Amino acid sequence: MFVSRGRAENKLKAYPAPVGIAQNQSFTVRVRVPGGKWQDLPAYLIKVDRVIGTQHQQQASSMAYFDFSGEVEVSVTFNKGPVKTARIRPLSYGIQHDLKNRTILFKLKKPANLSIEVNGDIFGNLQLFANPIEENIPAPNDTNVIYFGPGYHQIAGGKLKVPAGKTVYIAGGAVVSGQILIEKVSNVKIQGRGMLEQAAGKGVRIAWSKNVEVDGIISSQCFTGGSENVMINNVKAISYWRWGDGMNVVSSKNVVFDGVFNRNSDDCTTVYGSRGEFKGGCKNVIMKNSTLWADVAHPILIGTHGSTTDPVVLEELTYQNLDILDHMEGQLDYQGCLSLNAGDSNLIRNVSFDNIRIEDFRHGQLLNLRVFFNKKYCTSPGRGIENVTFKNLSYNGNNAMTSIIAGYDDLRNVKNVVFENLRINGKLITDKMPGTPGWYKTSDMAGIFIGEHVENVSFRK
Repeated sequence: MFVSRGRAENKLKAYPAPVGIAQNQSFTVRVRVPGGKWQDLPAYLIKVDRVIGTQHQQQASSMAYFDFSGEVEVSVTFNKGPVKTARIRPLSYGIQHDLKNRTILFKLKKPANLSIEVNGDIFGNLQLFANPIEENIPAPNDTNVIYFGPGYHQIAGGKLKVPAGKTVYIAGGAVVSGQILIEKVSNVKIQGRGMLEQAAGKGVRIAWSKNVEVDGIISSQCFTGGSENVMINNVKAISYWRWGDGMNVVSSKNVVFDGVFNRNSDDCTTVYGSRGEFKGGCKNVIMKNSTLWADVAHPILIGTHGSTTDPVVLEELTYQNLDILDHMEGQLDYQGCLSLNAGDSNLIRNVSFDNIRIEDFRHGQLLNLRVFFNKKYCTSPGRGIENVTFKNLSYNGNNAMTSIIAGYDDLRNVKNVVFENLRINGKLITDKMPGTPGWYKTSDMAGIFIGEHVENVSFRK
């Protein structure tokens, strides 16, 4: 680990890559505190999923990370050819850059999870994770800590089952191959700046556990089932294989995601009822201050799976201050950046979306609220969707297909949906907006089809 210090408030930590871990030569990435010496960052070779037609193809991408406080300067040089255009996303961050030949230069004054894209390429891009300075680093010889220092580590047997009361520490500059399993335990923490090797079945799995925290690491997936009091903070999950969901929540309560970055080859984040060995509903799930990128399927999906014979409720679900960078789904019955699909006798209620910014995605719908019976995924229709609020939702782009709000029948309906300050390409959509023909519904102006068995949808300023 290398440490540089400028003024008292400026700190920077960069971590070398383990010997033998594949690097992507597309980018040269350097960082420094203002006026300091440039430090090289490893640009790890990672994989992402690209759908061409109906086929999935693995694509080579890049990833780099560092820690800082105060201010830092970043230099990203593209090594594969001329740079005609460059952008830094999420666009809402408003990060300005200078372009000098093949080098993109910019400054950061607060931590951010970013995508650096050259010539419009969203697959051969650089995922850049600028973390806060790490705090409360455990000692390697602490008997309550399972410590992975810098370097490459292979978990014996492929799975590490963490005992109750233990902390797993993955240091910056560490790559760990295997799955970390938190099962039927309490008071467990996983922390650090290192990464779990990118592959199916090698992420973090939390099952039937309480009081769990996962902080700062890079993983492929982070699953929560049958658990409560779970905190996922500043975790990055990137997958590339079939059904590579990012952060599923099944039959759990009091689960919080804060500052996460999900780029996934299936749904980024889901909330489901009973499924497989996990029984029960979900309550009090919060995702905030995060970035979602669905190379396939949904950024957010709620309610598809549950138990027809033992119905449950999915409730008190909150999504705040999110940037959605992409949505790509060809199945017309399975679209929506924000998707509430009540199936398997689930009842979805009391859901809040606040300050959600959706950039122009490749293919799909802005939102999809349906009580449905999708026989491919469900065994029965859901029981209903009620009390859903969209506040300060914005979409800027041209690729969104018609969104859908629809119930199933008079007893299984959608009711009490409020849009407050909905903006489509900067235009405020309200029930009293000027220029709306009298024979139009407000939803027509937003590109939303409101079908049968829907009650009380309003668009407010």
